[in-house]
Amino acid sequence: MTKRWVRYQLEGEQGFGLLSRETIQCFIGDMFGTPKASGVSLASENVRLLPPCKPTKIIAIWNNFHHRAAVEELTLPQFPFYCIKPSSCVIGDGEEILHPDTYDGRLLYEGELGVVIGKTCKSIAREAVSQHIFGYTCLNDVTAIDLLFKYEAFPQWTRSKGFDSFGVIGPCITELESPDDLVIRTEVNGVEHQNYPVSDMIFSPLDLVSLISGDMTLYPGDVIACGTSLGVKTMKPDTTVCIDIPGVGQLTNYYQGAK
Repeated sequence: MTKRWVRYQLEGEQGFGLLSRETIQCFIGDMFGTPKASGVSLASENVRLLPPCKPTKIIAIWNNFHHRAAVEELTLPQFPFYCIKPSSCVIGDGEEILHPDTYDGRLLYEGELGVVIGKTCKSIAREAVSQHIFGYTCLNDVTAIDLLFKYEAFPQWTRSKGFDSFGVIGPCITELESPDDLVIRTEVNGVEHQNYPVSDMIFSPLDLVSLISGDMTLYPGDVIACGTSLGVKTMKPDTTVCIDIPGVGQLTNYYQGAK
C-alpha cells in the first residue's frame, strides 16, 4: 500500500501519521527517522492538516521542461537554475494564499512536483539519491510576477517568491519508487490550465537532488520544487487553485485577492 504521510493539529496538539482514505494512523518519534505506530487512529475530518513537513528551505527550479523551453525559445540549462524560498512562506492544503501588503501587482500560480528530502545529504552521487528522498508532494510556487524584473540592476527572485503563503505544499508526502510516470495538473476554478509529465523534465528529480546537494547541504524536510511547464497564468481575485498529481495528492487553496 502506498504510504502517504501527513502532519495534523488536534485540540492545539500537533502530530503526524499515515493517511488512509479518511483515517490517520498516528505515529510517534521522528517522521524522517524511525517512527513508531502509536496505536491511535483519528478521523481525518476531525483534524486540521498542516503542511506535511517543515523545510529549512524550498529550492525553486526555473526552466526545467523541454516543451516549455522549446515554445518560449529558452536555452536549455547546463545546470539547474534555482532560487531559495524561505521556510516562512510555507502553508498547507486549505490555507489561504495571501496578497502581500507591500505589493500591488499580479500573482502567478505554478503547479509543480515537490521532492521531499528524507536524509541529510551533501554531494550525493545520483545512484545513491533514492536513499535520501523521503517522498513527493504537490506544490504551488506562487510568484509576484510584476516584482520579479522590476529592477533591472537586480532581478527579485527571492523576494517575488518568498512572501508569506507563497510556498504551498501538501496535503501529504507520498512514498514512491519512481516519480517518472507522474503527471502534474493544475485547475483554476475547476478549469484545467496545466497538464504536463514529469518525464519532460530537463533535470529529473534524482538529478536535481544530486546536483543541488553538491552546492549546499539538504536536510530532512527540505523541498525541491521541480519547476513548472506551460499554462501558468495570473490568479484573479476569488480564485481556487488545485494542484492535482494523481498518485501523489491534490492540493487546493483559495486566493481572495488584495484586501
